[in-house]
Amino acid sequence: MTTPTCPFRWWRAAARALIIVAVFLSLAAPAAAEPPNLSTNLGTPITVKARTIRAILPGKPDQPRVGHLLYRGGLELTSATRDFGGLSALKMAPDGAHFIALTDKGFWFTGRIVYDGIRPAAIADATMAPMLGPDGRPLAARRWQDTEALAADGGTLYVGIERRHRIVKFDFARWGVAARAQPIAAPTAMRSMPSNQGIEGLVFVPKGLPRAGMLIAFSERSLDRAGNLRAFLIGRRNGGGFTVRRSDDFDIADAALLPSGNVLILERRFSWARGVAIRLRRIALSSIAPNAVVDGPVLFFADLGFEIDNMEALGVHRLASGETVLTMLSDDNFSPLQRTLLLQFTLLDE
Repeated sequence: MTTPTCPFRWWRAAARALIIVAVFLSLAAPAAAEPPNLSTNLGTPITVKARTIRAILPGKPDQPRVGHLLYRGGLELTSATRDFGGLSALKMAPDGAHFIALTDKGFWFTGRIVYDGIRPAAIADATMAPMLGPDGRPLAARRWQDTEALAADGGTLYVGIERRHRIVKFDFARWGVAARAQPIAAPTAMRSMPSNQGIEGLVFVPKGLPRAGMLIAFSERSLDRAGNLRAFLIGRRNGGGFTVRRSDDFDIADAALLPSGNVLILERRFSWARGVAIRLRRIALSSIAPNAVVDGPVLFFADLGFEIDNMEALGVHRLASGETVLTMLSDDNFSPLQRTLLLQFTLLDE
């Protein structure tokens, strides 16, 4: 079932209630104990169908601006492939078309966005493959499949595994989806996080910026005594914990580095009273340091009055024109009550 766009208020209200129930159940339920049935360790071509989402506000294509973002276009994605769904992290290639995404059941999802002008129109060259552990077996076989965060240092990809509180790296440039995970050293404090509230966002800081060469790991909802969200600087030197000021009951769903050097955090809120909402907050990279409490302005807010779902993945690329484009993906939790959405925006104020 999808969020309908018909004008009957009772139908829209009923759909919102169903989405709220689905998100609540997904947040409360433990991860599936059984790994998926795998027939190959190689990337498998899949067919992904796409339905165009013309307006971020249903029925109002003349209102593309929301906060500091300008809606470019979006797609509702479906596939008959049983393992498709649960998209939880995203990296966009510099060309703004090719991408690498993760599912929260330990699969790579790769493909290319086809555009009609500036609007996403279809997904081409789509493949899926199980992510492999150090021994060459799928991560899911050792129950490391709750893969929720993704960062890139050139051809090296870092992946955060939420419930296991681990970060692994892949030599993707050399091996592609056949790369094997190699665990990296992480702060011991990460192990004290609640099981389903661990790492949801990863950022790698490149040369020329503060904290160059370090990973920044953001927890979903691991709180310190002051009620702020725990995060970690990970590197050979000057590492340590810090926190992100929590407000209005929002948790962290993903994070990405902007071309300006600022960090963009995608946040999600769920409550029975207010439903599901998402927002984007900008954090100055220079403010991130051990023991710091960081904060930043809200650039974007949307609830179920908008064409959103359980948005969990955030990618960034810059056009030759200088525009910064944000791509979001939603995690449908493999539920018929939710949708897999791809939404793109121009960031107006970096």
